[in-house]
Amino acid sequence: METNRQKKIGSVLQKDLVDILQGEVRKNGITNLVISVSKVSVTTDLSIAKVFLSVFPQNKAEEILEAVRSNTPLIKHDLSQRVKLQLRKVPNLIFYIDDSLDYIEKIDNALSGKENPIENPDLLERRKKS
Repeated sequence: METNRQKKIGSVLQKDLVDILQGEVRKNGITNLVISVSKVSVTTDLSIAKVFLSVFPQNKAEEILEAVRSNTPLIKHDLSQRVKLQLRKVPNLIFYIDDSLDYIEKIDNALSGKENPIENPDLLERRKKS
């Protein structure tokens, strides 16, 4: 359970990380790419922040994640310049890909009948015979 302080710090970090990442995309002239920060969760001791990124198009997600991870020290420095009046110490950033939209799409397809597991039981993992 997150405390109010963790939630507030997470939202501040999320807002500033969105500005930093989208600013870099615009500055480098990259087109047809959308990076959004879907969630930032901060540990109880405020030393680590897990940052969940949504990347569109999805096929570039791993490539973008590697680029962001390699530039983590620069991102942390930019972030520290933005939040220096609000936080004494910026938490270490750990980036992940947020695949919740894909999960929701799979559920939606299953419910709409496109991939109905009742009609086609082979779609279920446990039903597949080895």
